[in-house]
Amino acid sequence: MQEKDRIVVAMSGGVDSSVAAALLVQQGYQVIGMMLRLWSETGRDADNRCCTPDAIAQARRVSAILGIPFYVMDAKKVFYQTVVEFFLNGYASGATPNPCLVCNRQVRWEFLLQHARSMGARYMATGHYALLKQDAQGKYQIWRAIDANKDQSYVLHVLNQDKLAFAKFPIGNYPKNEIRNLARDLGLPVAQRPDSQDLCFLGGDDYRQFIRRNAPDLVSPGPILNQSGEHLGEHQGLAFYTIGQRKGLGISSSEPLYVIKKDIQQNTLIVGDNERLGKQELTAGQFNWITGVPPAFSFRAEVKIRYKANPEWGEIKVLNADRVQIRFDRPLRDITFGQAAVIYDGDQCLGGGVIQNNPEDLK
Repeated sequence: MQEKDRIVVAMSGGVDSSVAAALLVQQGYQVIGMMLRLWSETGRDADNRCCTPDAIAQARRVSAILGIPFYVMDAKKVFYQTVVEFFLNGYASGATPNPCLVCNRQVRWEFLLQHARSMGARYMATGHYALLKQDAQGKYQIWRAIDANKDQSYVLHVLNQDKLAFAKFPIGNYPKNEIRNLARDLGLPVAQRPDSQDLCFLGGDDYRQFIRRNAPDLVSPGPILNQSGEHLGEHQGLAFYTIGQRKGLGISSSEPLYVIKKDIQQNTLIVGDNERLGKQELTAGQFNWITGVPPAFSFRAEVKIRYKANPEWGEIKVLNADRVQIRFDRPLRDITFGQAAVIYDGDQCLGGGVIQNNPEDLK
């Protein structure tokens, strides 16, 4: 078999990236395993789930079994400045940020890709569950993975044509159980390694504790009011609450109450009943159209407003190159400032942007 191009695989010590590397070896690529050593809190160096000593050891063992070189790159500084500061600044502004999107755009597909290219790699692969296709004009497209329960196209909507020209997602055509079976058949020690669920730099801790340690100025108690202005209790800090939250408010009421607004200027948490929670419209900015060109017209499509949310139908109105307005067919409870709204045409991911603040929420 003629050896193909050099390709760097972003490894994590987990089963998905390990099998991605194995599949590429089988396909004849010159595979290099590369792992990023990310920032952790002082005294908690073993807590970042993406690069614990055990995860690095597992990735090194897998690379040895596959017969590929393996390198660990120091990305602590860029990760902190790009991802962790974004996370803390987002909560300070009243948002509920998704740092994984920033990490994918600026750490994995900028910092790591640059290092891969400097090593002569033609491609960079990850263990994401997604499909990469090209249309008749050669434009790259991102499609949902075969395994709908593991699909990660939502977090890849940040990629543009320049980045996708270097991308490969080797496991998008496989269901998760088959990936584990492949790992077992190949004798990889990560076959039964559990999936990581939380933000890597939290180390399994609650994000509220992380904020208390790293941004104590955000821990500022204030009043909880209903929409009539009645004082119902005290919140522990607006960063600790999300739109739609019902549990953990510390207030008593004859009817269920939910967080419907966070007034940063007045440091006030506004709660209301379920009927006042739903919204039917949102505006998303910093919008990335994966093909690079926004549609020149309004259209109907499905939209996900969180990674694990079910898609919802709505009318998409393009306001300008990086801003859209979406009106859903029905009110949604969990439209949240700082999360991403990602648009789908069937199984094709068209792009996405950050849900912007509603000025009415600050009144």
